[in-house]
Amino acid sequence: MKKPVGIGIIGCGTISPAYLKASKSFPILDIRGLADANPETAQRRADEFGLRAVTVQELLADPEIEIVVNLTIPKVHVEVGLAAVTAGKHVHSEKPLGITTAEARPLLEAAAARALRVGCAPDTFLGGAHQTCRKLVDDGAIGQPVGGTAFFMCPGHERWHPAPAFYYLEGGGPMLDMGPYYITDLVNLLGPVAQVAGMASTPRATRTITSQPLAGTSIPVEIPTHVSGTLHFVSGAVVSITMSFDVPKHRHLPLELYGTEGALIVPDPNFFGGQIERAEPGGDWQPVPTEHAYADGNYRILGVADMAHAIRENRPHRASGDLAFHVLEVMEAFNRSSESGAFIAIGSRPERPAPLDIHGL
Repeated sequence: MKKPVGIGIIGCGTISPAYLKASKSFPILDIRGLADANPETAQRRADEFGLRAVTVQELLADPEIEIVVNLTIPKVHVEVGLAAVTAGKHVHSEKPLGITTAEARPLLEAAAARALRVGCAPDTFLGGAHQTCRKLVDDGAIGQPVGGTAFFMCPGHERWHPAPAFYYLEGGGPMLDMGPYYITDLVNLLGPVAQVAGMASTPRATRTITSQPLAGTSIPVEIPTHVSGTLHFVSGAVVSITMSFDVPKHRHLPLELYGTEGALIVPDPNFFGGQIERAEPGGDWQPVPTEHAYADGNYRILGVADMAHAIRENRPHRASGDLAFHVLEVMEAFNRSSESGAFIAIGSRPERPAPLDIHGL
């Protein structure tokens, strides 16, 4: 058995319980401390999971912590990541890597200069259903990929999130919030993106929170909340995509891929499992069983576990900073295309993540 890797978590808000629950599935992970800008928040989460709450400074100074898991809000992802790298730690961030590529690039450069790793969510593309779809595509089950569709559309997060204002400020919006799941999985399935065409709109200047405890509060909207466009992949495939907080209801599936020899329904990339379906030309949809591990639950620390194994095995990790930077560049391109009326070429070319073994890590 490999020596466990010491993990420190900074940011103990809404998403942190999912990470902490999932960590129990991976013996390689040794959670050694929780920290938050609000010490009371860290203490409550530590009490909930039987862990140790520390200050951010104490966590960064702990020599037993090798990876810092950064679960802060998007606006401070890079700030916290740079602090971790400066302290000599590998860092794995919640998505997105940063709110702009200009902001995120120095984090990758600082880590590279210190021979440290950067990882980033989402890691749902490592889930069993998505890895099975990856194998189907790689094995030619739909022939040459031609195109596809990707849709996330809802009425807005103010319906359920206890403090949703940040979703409508710089660093928020449906593309930066939900786009990482879809675009990362598409890169997993099809390889990197070559260019983007997009249009974006902001139908409402304010939103009213309907969730507790802030129900009735009006919040400003500073970013586009409905984004549509086209992804042209290096492979030649062309995928239509819409990410929106302005759609009351719809009937689109999350992800579909079309090829010269068939079509594939890919499950919701916000989850690790789900029903896969495949159809041959002119035929009916047929269910495809999931073959790979990590399809039967919420494994939202799988990317960190893969990084920990990669450190011990001296190999690349899959949910990499280069992949996350590429996805961020693609997402950023939608607004640039909308504002300029031009196609936006994507400069980054990350390695397509290696497929997972059918049995997992």
